[in-house]
Formats: sequence, structure tokens, C-alpha cells
Amino acid sequence: MRSLRRDKRQALPLASLQDIPYIIRAALQAGRGRFPRWLIDAHGGITMQLTGIHHLTAISAKPRENLAFYTGLLGMRLVKKTVNQDDVSAYHLFYADGKANPGTDLTFFDFPAAPELRGTNSISRTGLRVAGEKALGFWRDRLKQAGGVTGEVVEVDGRLTLPFEDGEGQRLVLVDDGGEGAASPWERSTVPEENQIRGLGPIVLTVHDLASTEMALTGVMNMRRVRDYAAHGAHIHVFAMGEGGPAAELHVLEQKDVPPARQGAGAVHHVAFRTPDEAQYHAWTQRLNEVGIRNSGEIDRFYFRSLYFREPNGILFEIATDGPGFATDEPMETLGEKLALPPFLEARRAQIEAGLKPIG
Repeated sequence: MRSLRRDKRQALPLASLQDIPYIIRAALQAGRGRFPRWLIDAHGGITMQLTGIHHLTAISAKPRENLAFYTGLLGMRLVKKTVNQDDVSAYHLFYADGKANPGTDLTFFDFPAAPELRGTNSISRTGLRVAGEKALGFWRDRLKQAGGVTGEVVEVDGRLTLPFEDGEGQRLVLVDDGGEGAASPWERSTVPEENQIRGLGPIVLTVHDLASTEMALTGVMNMRRVRDYAAHGAHIHVFAMGEGGPAAELHVLEQKDVPPARQGAGAVHHVAFRTPDEAQYHAWTQRLNEVGIRNSGEIDRFYFRSLYFREPNGILFEIATDGPGFATDEPMETLGEKLALPPFLEARRAQIEAGLKPIG
């Protein structure tokens, strides 16, 4: 079985979980109870603000079934069929809206792993936005007819939601975003335009120590704690970035009496946050280095630029640029129809294709 540890993003040279809260607390002490202004203001003349969720990457041990579920049942568009750049024997599948916009990408690594052991210090549910109560009714009927784990439409944090799972136990929830903001439906979707998934968010994290995660989110990443709410017997804390709203929120709950999760099929690997341009991207790298949070360094993924690090409870975060985008090497009209490889892997195409199983 291929080890999840072979993915470089899973095995970053990071500080221990004890070190990172200490570093952040030291910054608090230096600011006499507040974060120093160099942490929260413009950095090098650049106003640093994450604008929302960029993408979320999860793990599947059944790529053929995964493709059928997300494109067939959920009606999302396969906008990029490529490989894990750190382990080219594995597919990396990107599902998104009709235009492959940042903030709509739900992606999967093809790892033949055992099922996830659920627990704390993990991304525990992924929000998918739809427009209106009528759309949620459509999805309730569609998902229940297909079988699998599907809940009922309930109001959570002032929004109507519908929780469900895919065939490998990936925990998802449809969230009514009120139809706010632009949408890019896909004309070839199996789902009517008015009911299609519009994008990601909010994302739910479960952590052992809320205080240290909050310090990282607000003190280093410039998020705002905007409200708390109770749901399903838990007290949940909402952190927003950019203009806020479900596309730009993390919902965090603390569970001190639950053992840590163990990643596997059905788990989330990491969540990525949007930064609009390369200037801010470089500024984020500088900030992490100055604070003392170990990170991957800047990585060119060809379709976007990446920067990986862990928050204090060990959840893997990424900061990613909005561009260049998925139409860099394929026409928008035919995204995802063939195996796409970035230029630095193109010379190995024959070898890579020989090691992949067809998935349709």
C-alpha cells in the first residue's frame, strides 16, 4: 500500500505542535497582550488579506467511483485530470463549476488507503453552496433516491443545510448561500442550472485546542472571529476572511475528549485559502518565516502557486494564488477530458500514463 507520507505536503518539515502555539504566544507577549502591528497591518506596503476558500483536497481509494459520484450524481465538472505532482502514480482529480473558478474546486488524491479513523485535529465537514431552499429540496430527493448517508434539511447558523456523505464516508453539507455572488453553471451538468453546486464553504474544523488555532487564524492569517453558535450538541466558532460569507468562513469546534483522527480514504488532506496575486503570496511566505512557522516554501504547481504549513493542532493549510488557472494548458471548452501534465512532467508522460489505471 502506498503510504500517505510519501506526499511532500503530508510530510512537511514542520515545528512540533507544541512549538507553534509557543511562537504565537511569544508574539502576543511581545505585543503586550495584542499581536504586534507588523503581524496585522500592511506587510512591506502590501495589505495582506485572504479572500476566501481556494480549494479543498481530500483522499479517495476508489477513483472510478469518485468520478462517478462527483460528476454524475453531484453534477460537478471535472476541470482537471492530472497526477499528484509529488507522487505521479496517483491521480489528482479537480471538480469545480463550469468555468473552473477559484473557490469552487473540490479535489481528490487517489490513494489506496484504509478508511479514515475519525477524530479531532481534522477537517470534519466540507460545505458546498447552493442557491435557495428549493435547491436543497431537489438535492434531498436526489441524494436519498441514490442511497447512501443523507440527512434532513435543517437550519444551522442561520442557513439551511443538508448533510450527506459520499460512498467512502467523505462528510459534506449543502449550504444555502442565498444565491449571493456570481455563479458559473456548467451546461453539460447532470443537474439543472438552478440547482447546481456554486462553490465551496464553509469548512468545518475539529480541534483539540481552540485557543491556539484561534491565535493562528486571527493573529497570523488576519481572519476575524465573527460569531459563535450551537449545533448538534457542540459550540462552534466562526472565523471569516475577506468579505466574509459562507465562501470565506471556517467553522471551528473544540473536542478535548476525542482522540486525533488518522487520515485515510474519506478524509480531507488539506484546505487552501485564496490570495489574489503573487505580491501577497510572497508577503505570506515572508510572514510565516518571520513568525517562525515552518512551511514548505513557495511551490509552483503550474495552475497556481502554493505555500503549505500546519496550524497549531496539526491541520494542513495552504495559501494559493488565484492564477494562472486551469485553462493555462487546455481550452476551457475541453477541460478535464484528457490527462493534463505540467511542463516539468511532460517528458515523463509515457511512463506516467503506463502507471495509471483508466478511470473513464
